[in-house]
Amino acid sequence: MENHLKAYRESAGWSQGELARRLGVSRQTINAVETDKYDPSLPLALRMAKLFSCQVPDLFIDHWETEEF
Repeated sequence: MENHLKAYRESAGWSQGELARRLGVSRQTINAVETDKYDPSLPLALRMAKLFSCQVPDLFIDHWETEEF
């Protein structure tokens, strides 16, 4: 799943540590999300979207498409 978390974080002027503190997670979690090694839980994705005043699909892009039947 592609994400734009790093771009949103950098535009806010926050380090990974600062974003982690604001979300109540570790800096390693933020790094893993930004490098596509970890997909956040739905509650964490919702908190991220709230923090950046955007929608979850603005942060996380899923390129999956359904099959036509």
